Amino acid sequence: MQEQKNNFKIIADRKNARMLLPNMLTLFGVCIGLTSIRFALDGKFEFAIIAVVFAALIDGLDGRIARLIKGTSKVGKELDSLTDMISFGVAPAFIMYFWKLNTLGRFGWLLCLIFVICVALRLARFNINSNQEPSWKDNFFEGVPSPAGGILVLTPLIYSLSGLNLLQINYDIFVPIFFIITSFLLISKFPTYSFKKIVIQRKATIFLLFGIVLFFGLLLIYTFNVIAISALLYLSLFPLSFIHYQRLKKQNQNEKVQDNDDDLEDVL
Repeated sequence: MQEQKNNFKIIADRKNARMLLPNMLTLFGVCIGLTSIRFALDGKFEFAIIAVVFAALIDGLDGRIARLIKGTSKVGKELDSLTDMISFGVAPAFIMYFWKLNTLGRFGWLLCLIFVICVALRLARFNINSNQEPSWKDNFFEGVPSPAGGILVLTPLIYSLSGLNLLQINYDIFVPIFFIITSFLLISKFPTYSFKKIVIQRKATIFLLFGIVLFFGLLLIYTFNVIAISALLYLSLFPLSFIHYQRLKKQNQNEKVQDNDDDLEDVL
């Protein structure tokens, strides 16, 4: 009996060790998100944006690492949501407030509050929906996910730092409008691609790795240009994701109707 208890303790310790790494990454993301606010206070908006982007990369890694090493936990799930709230809700709102929204007075602060509240509502809805059974809808998010929303809301600032200057933008008008649109997209049920269940053929793996290396290489050299173009490409996917979602929804409804007809025939 004593040996069985010792074995049980060893297994529990191994599980706790597996849970430690993804949770440490999540906490590291919190530190980066808070540091972005410090950079914004000092007027170093370039570093503030880079910090938020790094927080988004870590957010995409910690969950995958947890599933890979079988270190998922309820604590990690709740901790991830709190991290997203800070890194992609509070931090981007402060960055944009110190950059441009503070010139709008109380209305600018109201926009920040609305955005943070929308991020909180988005995360709460995601936590509820994540407990549902797997289906074809798992390929889509309801609304824009909080990491994407946190970077999207920074797009006007990123564009101003990129030096592209393709369009002459009045930021005093564009920033509040873009803030409201992004906040609405967070809490809307507009379908957007989740990119979680993309299947890559083995033959295409080498091209995928080359593309990833090329992307990060360009990101290091042309940081804000790449982020700005990536944000625009992500926005351009919205019509495609909506059309794809409606097509799959109609197809799934037709299959259900056909299954119900088959059940009736079996009863008769």
